[in-house]
Amino acid sequence: MVRAILSVSDKTGIIELAKDLVSKGVEIFSTGGTLTVLREADIPAKSVTDITGFPEIMEGRVKTLHPQIHGGILARRSRPDDMQEIAALGIEPIDIVVVNLYPFEETVSNPNTDLSTALENIDIGGPTLIRAAAKNFVDVLVLTDPQDYQSVLEEWSQHGQVSQQTRRWLAAKAFAHVSAYDALINRYLAAEEELFPNIVTIPLRKVQDLVYGENPHQRAALYAEVSPRYTGLVQKLRQVGGRDLSFNNILDLYAAVSVVADFLGPTVTIIKHGIPCGLATNPDLQVAFERALAGDPVSAFGGIVGVNREIDAGLAEVMTQTHFDLIVAPSITEEAKQVFSKKRRLRLLEVGEMKPSWEEPLTPWTLDWRRINGGFLAQTMDAVSPDEVTTRVVTERQPTLEETTDLLFAWRAVEHVRSNAIVLAKDLSMVGVGSGQTSRVDAVRHAVEKAGPRAEGSVMASDAFFPFPDGIEEAAKGGVTAVIQPGGSIRDEEVIRAANKHGIAMVFTGTRHFKH
Repeated sequence: MVRAILSVSDKTGIIELAKDLVSKGVEIFSTGGTLTVLREADIPAKSVTDITGFPEIMEGRVKTLHPQIHGGILARRSRPDDMQEIAALGIEPIDIVVVNLYPFEETVSNPNTDLSTALENIDIGGPTLIRAAAKNFVDVLVLTDPQDYQSVLEEWSQHGQVSQQTRRWLAAKAFAHVSAYDALINRYLAAEEELFPNIVTIPLRKVQDLVYGENPHQRAALYAEVSPRYTGLVQKLRQVGGRDLSFNNILDLYAAVSVVADFLGPTVTIIKHGIPCGLATNPDLQVAFERALAGDPVSAFGGIVGVNREIDAGLAEVMTQTHFDLIVAPSITEEAKQVFSKKRRLRLLEVGEMKPSWEEPLTPWTLDWRRINGGFLAQTMDAVSPDEVTTRVVTERQPTLEETTDLLFAWRAVEHVRSNAIVLAKDLSMVGVGSGQTSRVDAVRHAVEKAGPRAEGSVMASDAFFPFPDGIEEAAKGGVTAVIQPGGSIRDEEVIRAANKHGIAMVFTGTRHFKH
Protein backbone atom coordinates (compact mmCIF):
# COMPACT_ATOMS: atom_id res chain seq x y z
CA MET A 1 0.00 0.00 0.00
CA VAL A 2 1.16 3.53 -0.80
CA ARG A 3 1.72 5.53 2.39
CA ALA A 4 1.74 9.31 2.82
CA ILE A 5 2.63 11.77 5.56
CA LEU A 6 0.59 15.00 5.59
CA SER A 7 1.79 17.71 7.99
CA VAL A 8 1.07 21.29 6.95
CA SER A 9 0.80 24.74 8.49
CA ASP A 10 -0.97 26.15 5.43
CA LYS A 11 -3.99 23.86 5.22
CA THR A 12 -5.27 25.25 1.92
CA GLY A 13 -6.58 22.35 -0.17
CA ILE A 14 -5.40 19.69 2.27
CA ILE A 15 -8.84 18.11 2.74
CA GLU A 16 -9.44 17.81 -1.00
CA LEU A 17 -5.94 16.38 -1.48
CA ALA A 18 -6.40 13.84 1.31
CA LYS A 19 -9.78 12.70 -0.04
CA ASP A 20 -8.29 12.13 -3.49
CA LEU A 21 -5.33 10.23 -2.03
CA VAL A 22 -7.66 8.01 -0.02
CA SER A 23 -9.68 7.31 -3.18
CA LYS A 24 -6.43 6.15 -4.79
CA GLY A 25 -5.83 3.71 -1.94
CA VAL A 26 -3.23 5.78 -0.09
CA GLU A 27 -2.83 5.27 3.66
CA ILE A 28 -2.50 8.65 5.38
CA PHE A 29 -0.48 9.52 8.48
CA SER A 30 -0.49 12.97 10.00
CA THR A 31 0.50 15.16 12.95
CA GLY A 32 -0.99 17.72 15.32
CA GLY A 33 -3.35 20.25 13.79
CA THR A 34 -3.34 18.59 10.38
CA LEU A 35 -4.49 15.30 11.89
CA THR A 36 -7.32 17.10 13.71
CA VAL A 37 -8.49 18.81 10.51
CA LEU A 38 -8.46 15.55 8.55
CA ARG A 39 -10.37 13.62 11.21
CA GLU A 40 -12.95 16.41 11.52
CA ALA A 41 -13.50 15.98 7.77
CA ASP A 42 -14.05 12.23 8.33
CA ILE A 43 -10.89 11.34 6.46
CA PRO A 44 -9.30 8.12 7.75
CA ALA A 45 -5.93 9.37 8.96
CA LYS A 46 -3.58 7.85 11.50
CA SER A 47 -1.10 9.59 13.77
CA VAL A 48 2.61 9.38 12.96
CA THR A 49 2.97 7.93 16.43
CA ASP A 50 1.43 4.79 14.94
CA ILE A 51 4.56 4.58 12.80
CA THR A 52 7.15 5.58 15.39
CA GLY A 53 5.61 3.98 18.46
CA PHE A 54 6.84 7.11 20.21
CA PRO A 55 4.72 10.04 21.41
CA GLU A 56 5.13 13.65 20.35
CA ILE A 57 7.26 15.32 23.02
CA MET A 58 8.13 18.81 24.27
CA GLU A 59 4.85 20.35 23.06
CA GLY A 60 5.37 18.96 19.58
CA ARG A 61 9.01 19.97 19.18
CA VAL A 62 9.79 16.36 18.30
CA LYS A 63 7.19 14.54 16.21
CA THR A 64 8.70 13.03 13.09
CA LEU A 65 12.43 12.94 13.85
CA HIS A 66 12.59 9.16 13.96
CA PRO A 67 14.29 6.40 11.91
CA GLN A 68 10.96 4.64 11.41
CA ILE A 69 9.91 7.68 9.35
CA HIS A 70 13.15 8.77 7.73
CA GLY A 71 14.20 5.22 6.98
CA GLY A 72 10.89 4.76 5.18
CA ILE A 73 11.43 7.94 3.17
CA LEU A 74 15.11 7.54 2.33
CA ALA A 75 15.13 3.85 1.42
CA ARG A 76 16.10 3.42 -2.24
CA ARG A 77 13.53 1.10 -3.76
CA SER A 78 15.94 -0.02 -6.48
CA ARG A 79 18.52 -1.16 -3.92
CA PRO A 80 17.74 -4.62 -2.52
CA ASP A 81 20.11 -4.05 0.40
CA ASP A 82 18.17 -0.89 1.43
CA MET A 83 14.86 -2.70 1.25
CA GLN A 84 16.16 -5.76 3.12
CA GLU A 85 17.61 -3.54 5.83
CA ILE A 86 14.42 -1.58 6.52
CA ALA A 87 12.38 -4.79 6.40
CA ALA A 88 14.63 -6.35 9.03
CA LEU A 89 14.05 -3.30 11.22
CA GLY A 90 10.30 -3.32 10.72
CA ILE A 91 10.34 -0.07 8.73
CA GLU A 92 7.79 0.35 5.94
CA PRO A 93 8.34 2.66 2.95
CA ILE A 94 6.75 6.12 2.90
CA ASP A 95 5.94 7.18 -0.64
CA ILE A 96 4.40 10.66 -0.39
CA VAL A 97 5.38 13.60 1.82
CA VAL A 98 3.13 16.67 1.91
CA VAL A 99 4.64 19.32 4.17
CA ASN A 100 4.81 23.08 4.46
CA LEU A 101 6.45 24.90 7.31
CA TYR A 102 5.64 26.86 10.45
CA PRO A 103 4.65 30.46 9.57
CA PHE A 104 7.98 31.98 10.60
CA GLU A 105 7.71 34.87 8.13
CA GLU A 106 4.24 35.82 9.33
CA THR A 107 5.26 35.49 12.98
CA VAL A 108 8.35 37.69 12.88
CA SER A 109 6.70 40.28 10.63
CA ASN A 110 4.77 41.29 13.74
CA PRO A 111 6.97 43.92 15.45
CA ASN A 112 5.72 42.71 18.84
CA THR A 113 7.14 39.21 18.36
CA ASP A 114 9.85 38.46 20.90
CA LEU A 115 12.83 36.16 20.38
CA SER A 116 11.37 33.19 22.25
CA THR A 117 8.20 33.27 20.13
CA ALA A 118 10.27 33.52 16.97
CA LEU A 119 12.40 30.55 17.98
CA GLU A 120 9.32 28.42 18.67
CA ASN A 121 8.22 29.10 15.09
CA ILE A 122 11.39 27.68 13.59
CA ASP A 123 10.35 24.38 12.06
CA ILE A 124 12.79 21.49 12.48
CA GLY A 125 10.88 18.33 11.64
CA GLY A 126 9.22 19.81 8.56
CA PRO A 127 12.41 20.80 6.71
CA THR A 128 13.92 17.44 7.60
CA LEU A 129 10.97 15.58 6.08
CA ILE A 130 11.06 17.78 2.98
CA ARG A 131 14.80 17.38 2.45
CA ALA A 132 14.65 13.61 2.89
CA ALA A 133 11.76 13.24 0.45
CA ALA A 134 13.33 15.63 -2.07
CA LYS A 135 16.65 13.79 -1.90
CA ASN A 136 14.85 10.54 -2.72
CA PHE A 137 12.46 12.07 -5.28
CA VAL A 138 12.98 9.11 -7.62
CA ASP A 139 10.90 7.05 -5.19
CA VAL A 140 9.11 9.63 -3.04
CA LEU A 141 6.68 12.34 -4.14
CA VAL A 142 7.17 15.60 -2.21
CA LEU A 143 4.62 18.44 -2.18
CA THR A 144 5.28 21.77 -0.45
CA ASP A 145 2.97 24.14 -2.34
CA PRO A 146 -0.85 23.81 -2.23
CA GLN A 147 -0.98 25.23 -5.75
CA ASP A 148 0.61 22.01 -7.03
CA TYR A 149 -1.90 19.59 -5.48
CA GLN A 150 -4.44 19.64 -8.30
CA SER A 151 -2.01 19.30 -11.20
CA VAL A 152 -0.21 16.40 -9.53
CA LEU A 153 -3.48 14.59 -8.81
CA GLU A 154 -4.60 15.11 -12.41
CA GLU A 155 -1.32 13.71 -13.76
CA TRP A 156 -1.61 10.71 -11.46
CA SER A 157 -5.21 10.08 -12.54
CA GLN A 158 -4.43 10.42 -16.25
CA HIS A 159 -1.22 8.37 -16.36
CA GLY A 160 -1.46 6.15 -13.30
CA GLN A 161 1.70 7.69 -11.88
CA VAL A 162 3.59 10.94 -11.43
CA SER A 163 6.47 11.21 -13.91
CA GLN A 164 10.12 11.45 -12.93
CA GLN A 165 10.25 14.85 -14.61
CA THR A 166 7.45 16.16 -12.38
CA ARG A 167 8.97 14.54 -9.30
CA ARG A 168 12.31 16.18 -9.99
CA TRP A 169 10.67 19.57 -10.50
CA LEU A 170 8.77 19.18 -7.22
CA ALA A 171 12.00 18.19 -5.45
CA ALA A 172 13.77 21.29 -6.74
CA LYS A 173 10.83 23.38 -5.59
CA ALA A 174 10.96 21.69 -2.18
CA PHE A 175 14.64 22.54 -1.72
CA ALA A 176 13.88 26.14 -2.74
CA HIS A 177 11.08 26.21 -0.15
CA VAL A 178 13.43 25.04 2.61
CA SER A 179 16.35 27.26 1.58
CA ALA A 180 14.12 30.35 1.49
CA TYR A 181 12.81 29.43 4.93
CA ASP A 182 16.35 29.07 6.30
CA ALA A 183 17.35 32.37 4.69
CA LEU A 184 14.50 34.12 6.50
CA ILE A 185 15.66 32.71 9.81
CA ASN A 186 19.21 33.79 9.05
CA ARG A 187 17.98 37.26 8.18
CA TYR A 188 16.07 37.48 11.46
CA LEU A 189 18.90 36.27 13.67
CA ALA A 190 21.85 37.86 11.85
CA ALA A 191 23.72 40.73 13.40
CA GLU A 192 22.68 43.68 11.26
CA GLU A 193 25.84 45.63 12.04
CA GLU A 194 27.80 43.16 9.88
CA LEU A 195 27.25 44.82 6.52
CA PHE A 196 29.31 42.47 4.38
CA PRO A 197 29.06 38.93 5.79
CA ASN A 198 30.94 36.12 4.07
CA ILE A 199 27.70 34.52 2.92
CA VAL A 200 24.50 36.37 2.05
CA THR A 201 21.27 34.66 1.04
CA ILE A 202 18.43 36.80 -0.27
CA PRO A 203 15.16 34.89 -0.69
CA LEU A 204 12.98 36.11 -3.54
CA ARG A 205 9.38 35.30 -4.40
CA LYS A 206 7.94 35.84 -7.86
CA VAL A 207 5.30 38.56 -7.92
CA GLN A 208 4.36 38.29 -11.57
CA ASP A 209 5.58 37.50 -15.05
CA LEU A 210 6.08 40.55 -17.24
CA VAL A 211 5.14 40.78 -20.90
CA TYR A 212 8.81 41.20 -21.81
CA GLY A 213 12.02 42.82 -20.59
CA GLU A 214 13.67 46.04 -21.69
CA ASN A 215 13.04 44.89 -25.26
CA PRO A 216 10.40 42.56 -26.76
CA HIS A 217 12.89 39.73 -27.36
CA GLN A 218 13.83 39.62 -23.65
CA ARG A 219 11.84 37.57 -21.12
CA ALA A 220 11.20 39.07 -17.68
CA ALA A 221 9.53 38.72 -14.29
CA LEU A 222 9.23 40.76 -11.10
CA TYR A 223 10.46 39.27 -7.81
CA ALA A 224 9.97 40.59 -4.29
CA GLU A 225 12.37 40.12 -1.43
CA VAL A 226 10.94 37.90 1.28
CA SER A 227 11.79 39.78 4.44
CA PRO A 228 10.42 39.69 7.98
CA ARG A 229 11.83 43.08 8.89
CA TYR A 230 11.89 45.28 5.81
CA THR A 231 9.14 46.56 3.54
CA GLY A 232 10.44 48.08 0.34
CA LEU A 233 8.92 49.57 -2.78
CA VAL A 234 7.92 46.25 -4.36
CA GLN A 235 6.09 45.15 -1.21
CA LYS A 236 4.23 48.47 -0.90
CA LEU A 237 3.37 48.89 -4.57
CA ARG A 238 -0.37 48.95 -5.27
CA GLN A 239 -1.69 49.47 -8.79
CA VAL A 240 -5.03 51.27 -8.79
CA GLY A 241 -5.49 51.87 -12.50
CA GLY A 242 -4.30 51.30 -16.03
CA ARG A 243 -2.52 48.56 -17.96
CA ASP A 244 -0.15 45.98 -16.53
CA LEU A 245 3.30 47.19 -15.56
CA SER A 246 6.19 46.61 -17.93
CA PHE A 247 9.83 45.96 -17.03
CA ASN A 248 10.77 49.52 -18.02
CA ASN A 249 7.79 50.96 -16.11
CA ILE A 250 9.07 49.35 -12.92
CA LEU A 251 12.61 50.68 -13.40
CA ASP A 252 11.28 54.17 -14.10
CA LEU A 253 8.82 54.25 -11.21
CA TYR A 254 11.65 53.14 -8.89
CA ALA A 255 13.71 56.05 -10.20
CA ALA A 256 10.76 58.43 -9.72
CA VAL A 257 10.11 57.34 -6.14
CA SER A 258 13.83 57.47 -5.31
CA VAL A 259 14.03 61.06 -6.54
CA VAL A 260 10.96 62.59 -4.88
CA ALA A 261 11.43 60.66 -1.62
CA ASP A 262 14.72 62.51 -1.10
CA PHE A 263 13.02 65.92 -1.12
CA LEU A 264 11.29 67.01 2.07
CA GLY A 265 8.98 69.61 0.48
CA PRO A 266 6.16 68.88 -2.00
CA THR A 267 8.01 67.66 -5.08
CA VAL A 268 7.23 66.35 -8.56
CA THR A 269 9.59 64.65 -10.97
CA ILE A 270 9.14 63.38 -14.51
CA ILE A 271 11.32 60.42 -15.48
CA LYS A 272 12.33 59.31 -18.95
CA HIS A 273 14.54 56.25 -19.38
CA GLY A 274 15.49 56.33 -15.71
CA ILE A 275 16.60 59.97 -15.77
CA PRO A 276 14.74 62.99 -14.37
CA CYS A 277 13.90 65.31 -17.26
CA GLY A 278 11.77 67.48 -14.98
CA LEU A 279 11.92 68.20 -11.25
CA ALA A 280 10.50 70.93 -9.03
CA THR A 281 9.67 71.65 -5.40
CA ASN A 282 6.94 74.08 -4.38
CA PRO A 283 4.44 74.39 -1.51
CA ASP A 284 1.72 74.29 -4.18
CA LEU A 285 1.93 70.80 -5.70
CA GLN A 286 0.25 71.96 -8.91
CA VAL A 287 2.91 74.64 -9.36
CA ALA A 288 5.58 72.01 -8.71
CA PHE A 289 4.07 69.82 -11.43
CA GLU A 290 3.83 72.67 -13.94
CA ARG A 291 7.45 73.65 -13.33
CA ALA A 292 8.63 70.04 -13.57
CA LEU A 293 6.81 69.72 -16.89
CA ALA A 294 8.33 72.98 -18.12
CA GLY A 295 11.79 71.56 -17.44
CA ASP A 296 11.63 69.55 -20.67
CA PRO A 297 8.08 69.24 -22.03
CA VAL A 298 9.21 67.39 -25.15
CA SER A 299 11.01 64.63 -23.23
CA ALA A 300 8.20 64.49 -20.66
CA PHE A 301 5.76 63.13 -23.26
CA GLY A 302 5.08 59.48 -22.39
CA GLY A 303 7.15 59.74 -19.23
CA ILE A 304 6.68 58.62 -15.64
CA VAL A 305 5.50 61.13 -13.03
CA GLY A 306 6.52 60.78 -9.39
CA VAL A 307 4.90 62.86 -6.63
CA ASN A 308 5.75 62.78 -2.92
CA ARG A 309 2.36 64.00 -1.70
CA GLU A 310 -1.22 62.81 -2.19
CA ILE A 311 -2.68 63.63 -5.61
CA ASP A 312 -6.08 65.34 -5.52
CA ALA A 313 -8.62 65.92 -8.27
CA GLY A 314 -7.32 69.40 -9.10
CA LEU A 315 -3.81 68.15 -9.76
CA ALA A 316 -5.19 65.15 -11.65
CA GLU A 317 -7.10 67.46 -14.02
CA VAL A 318 -3.88 69.29 -14.88
CA MET A 319 -1.90 66.07 -15.27
CA THR A 320 -4.37 64.54 -17.72
CA GLN A 321 -3.67 67.35 -20.19
CA THR A 322 -0.32 65.69 -20.98
CA HIS A 323 0.28 62.11 -22.10
CA PHE A 324 2.08 60.12 -19.40
CA ASP A 325 2.62 56.38 -19.15
CA LEU A 326 2.48 56.10 -15.36
CA ILE A 327 1.89 58.22 -12.27
CA VAL A 328 3.10 57.17 -8.82
CA ALA A 329 2.37 58.85 -5.48
CA PRO A 330 1.97 57.95 -1.81
CA SER A 331 -1.80 58.04 -2.34
CA ILE A 332 -4.40 59.21 -4.84
CA THR A 333 -7.81 60.47 -3.75
CA GLU A 334 -10.93 58.73 -5.05
CA GLU A 335 -11.93 61.93 -6.84
CA ALA A 336 -8.52 62.02 -8.55
CA LYS A 337 -8.91 58.39 -9.61
CA GLN A 338 -12.20 59.32 -11.25
CA VAL A 339 -10.44 62.06 -13.19
CA PHE A 340 -7.64 59.71 -14.23
CA SER A 341 -10.16 57.06 -15.31
CA LYS A 342 -10.66 59.07 -18.50
CA LYS A 343 -7.17 57.88 -19.43
CA ARG A 344 -7.84 54.15 -19.30
CA ARG A 345 -4.32 53.14 -20.33
CA LEU A 346 -2.63 55.37 -17.73
CA ARG A 347 -1.01 53.29 -15.00
CA LEU A 348 -1.68 54.58 -11.47
CA LEU A 349 0.41 53.41 -8.52
CA GLU A 350 0.19 54.09 -4.79
CA VAL A 351 3.21 53.32 -2.61
CA GLY A 352 2.25 54.67 0.80
CA GLU A 353 4.81 56.53 2.88
CA MET A 354 7.97 57.49 1.01
CA LYS A 355 11.11 57.37 3.13
CA PRO A 356 14.18 59.33 2.05
CA SER A 357 17.23 57.20 1.28
CA TRP A 358 19.05 58.22 4.45
CA GLU A 359 16.24 56.83 6.62
CA GLU A 360 16.44 53.34 5.13
CA PRO A 361 17.94 50.73 7.49
CA LEU A 362 21.57 49.83 6.86
CA THR A 363 21.78 46.03 6.58
CA PRO A 364 23.27 43.48 4.15
CA TRP A 365 19.82 43.20 2.57
CA THR A 366 19.39 46.92 1.89
CA LEU A 367 22.72 47.32 0.14
CA ASP A 368 22.89 48.43 -3.47
CA TRP A 369 23.45 45.10 -5.24
CA ARG A 370 24.67 45.10 -8.85
CA ARG A 371 24.63 41.94 -10.94
CA ILE A 372 27.75 41.25 -12.99
CA ASN A 373 28.59 38.09 -14.92
CA GLY A 374 29.45 35.50 -12.30
CA GLY A 375 28.82 37.59 -9.22
CA PHE A 376 27.51 40.71 -7.56
CA LEU A 377 28.91 44.01 -6.38
CA ALA A 378 27.53 45.37 -3.12
CA GLN A 379 27.76 48.87 -1.70
CA THR A 380 25.88 51.06 0.73
CA MET A 381 23.36 53.37 -0.90
CA ASP A 382 24.37 56.90 -1.88
CA ALA A 383 22.35 58.32 0.98
CA VAL A 384 23.37 61.66 2.50
CA SER A 385 20.93 63.46 4.77
CA PRO A 386 20.53 67.26 4.59
CA ASP A 387 22.31 67.54 7.93
CA GLU A 388 25.34 65.75 6.49
CA VAL A 389 25.74 68.09 3.51
CA THR A 390 28.66 70.41 4.20
CA THR A 391 29.46 73.41 2.03
CA ARG A 392 32.53 75.60 1.71
CA VAL A 393 32.56 78.76 -0.39
CA VAL A 394 35.82 78.83 -2.38
CA THR A 395 35.28 81.92 -4.56
CA GLU A 396 35.53 85.64 -3.96
CA ARG A 397 31.78 86.03 -4.22
CA GLN A 398 29.45 84.42 -1.71
CA PRO A 399 26.25 82.91 -3.11
CA THR A 400 23.08 84.83 -2.28
CA LEU A 401 20.37 83.26 -0.12
CA GLU A 402 18.31 82.50 -3.23
CA GLU A 403 21.31 80.95 -4.96
CA THR A 404 22.14 78.88 -1.88
CA THR A 405 18.60 77.50 -1.77
CA ASP A 406 18.76 76.56 -5.44
CA LEU A 407 22.28 75.12 -5.06
CA LEU A 408 21.13 72.72 -2.34
CA PHE A 409 18.13 71.74 -4.48
CA ALA A 410 20.38 71.10 -7.50
CA TRP A 411 22.86 69.18 -5.34
CA ARG A 412 20.11 66.85 -4.18
CA ALA A 413 18.88 66.44 -7.76
CA VAL A 414 22.23 65.69 -9.38
CA GLU A 415 22.80 62.55 -7.31
CA HIS A 416 19.87 60.98 -9.18
CA VAL A 417 21.28 61.75 -12.64
CA ARG A 418 23.58 59.36 -14.49
CA SER A 419 27.24 60.43 -14.62
CA ASN A 420 28.73 62.57 -15.93
CA ALA A 421 25.88 64.60 -14.49
CA ILE A 422 25.09 68.30 -14.57
CA VAL A 423 21.90 69.95 -13.30
CA LEU A 424 20.87 73.56 -13.83
CA ALA A 425 18.23 74.87 -11.44
CA LYS A 426 16.32 78.06 -10.77
CA ASP A 427 13.51 78.77 -8.29
CA LEU A 428 13.70 75.18 -6.95
CA SER A 429 13.10 73.82 -10.44
CA MET A 430 15.40 71.90 -12.73
CA VAL A 431 15.76 73.89 -15.96
CA GLY A 432 18.45 71.83 -17.67
CA VAL A 433 20.15 68.47 -17.29
CA GLY A 434 23.20 66.88 -18.85
CA SER A 435 23.25 63.14 -18.22
CA GLY A 436 25.46 60.21 -19.11
CA GLN A 437 28.02 62.22 -21.05
CA THR A 438 31.54 60.84 -21.34
CA SER A 439 33.08 64.25 -20.64
CA ARG A 440 31.99 66.76 -18.03
CA VAL A 441 32.23 69.75 -20.34
CA ASP A 442 29.86 68.02 -22.77
CA ALA A 443 27.43 67.45 -19.89
CA VAL A 444 27.55 71.20 -19.15
CA ARG A 445 26.97 72.07 -22.80
CA HIS A 446 24.05 69.67 -22.99
CA ALA A 447 22.44 71.06 -19.82
CA VAL A 448 22.85 74.66 -21.02
CA GLU A 449 21.44 73.77 -24.42
CA LYS A 450 18.43 72.05 -22.81
CA ALA A 451 17.82 75.04 -20.56
CA GLY A 452 18.05 77.57 -23.39
CA PRO A 453 17.23 81.09 -22.17
CA ARG A 454 16.29 79.69 -18.74
CA ALA A 455 19.99 79.04 -18.08
CA GLU A 456 20.39 82.77 -17.50
CA GLY A 457 20.51 83.33 -13.73
CA SER A 458 20.45 79.61 -12.92
CA VAL A 459 22.77 77.66 -10.64
CA MET A 460 24.69 74.52 -11.58
CA ALA A 461 25.41 71.27 -9.73
CA SER A 462 28.03 68.76 -10.84
CA ASP A 463 28.13 65.22 -9.44
CA ALA A 464 31.95 65.21 -9.48
CA PHE A 465 34.77 67.73 -9.69
CA PHE A 466 35.63 69.72 -12.81
CA PRO A 467 38.94 68.37 -14.16
CA PHE A 468 39.44 71.55 -16.19
CA PRO A 469 38.04 75.09 -16.10
CA ASP A 470 36.28 74.58 -19.46
CA GLY A 471 33.07 73.45 -17.74
CA ILE A 472 32.90 76.73 -15.83
CA GLU A 473 33.57 78.67 -19.03
CA GLU A 474 30.65 76.93 -20.77
CA ALA A 475 28.38 77.53 -17.79
CA ALA A 476 29.28 81.23 -17.78
CA LYS A 477 28.34 81.49 -21.46
CA GLY A 478 24.88 80.23 -20.56
CA GLY A 479 24.45 82.74 -17.72
CA VAL A 480 25.01 80.44 -14.71
CA THR A 481 25.66 82.50 -11.57
CA ALA A 482 26.62 79.88 -8.96
CA VAL A 483 28.06 76.36 -8.87
CA ILE A 484 28.07 73.50 -6.37
CA GLN A 485 30.48 70.60 -6.81
CA PRO A 486 32.58 68.23 -4.68
CA GLY A 487 35.97 69.74 -5.49
CA GLY A 488 39.10 67.63 -5.26
CA SER A 489 40.64 68.12 -8.71
CA ILE A 490 44.35 68.81 -9.02
CA ARG A 491 43.20 71.83 -11.05
CA ASP A 492 40.76 73.18 -8.45
CA GLU A 493 42.65 76.49 -8.34
CA GLU A 494 42.29 76.95 -12.10
CA VAL A 495 38.58 76.18 -11.84
CA ILE A 496 38.18 78.66 -8.97
CA ARG A 497 40.01 81.37 -10.97
CA ALA A 498 37.65 80.80 -13.90
CA ALA A 499 34.65 81.19 -11.59
CA ASN A 500 36.09 84.38 -10.09
CA LYS A 501 36.76 85.76 -13.57
CA HIS A 502 33.04 85.46 -14.38
CA GLY A 503 31.77 86.54 -10.97
CA ILE A 504 30.38 83.05 -10.31
CA ALA A 505 29.99 81.94 -6.71
CA MET A 506 31.23 78.39 -6.15
CA VAL A 507 30.73 75.97 -3.28
CA PHE A 508 32.61 72.74 -2.54
CA THR A 509 30.88 69.89 -0.70
CA GLY A 510 33.65 67.31 -0.48
CA THR A 511 31.18 64.56 -1.45
CA ARG A 512 31.01 62.95 -4.87
CA HIS A 513 27.79 61.52 -6.33
CA PHE A 514 28.83 59.30 -9.24
CA LYS A 515 25.97 57.21 -10.63
CA HIS A 516 27.05 54.55 -13.12
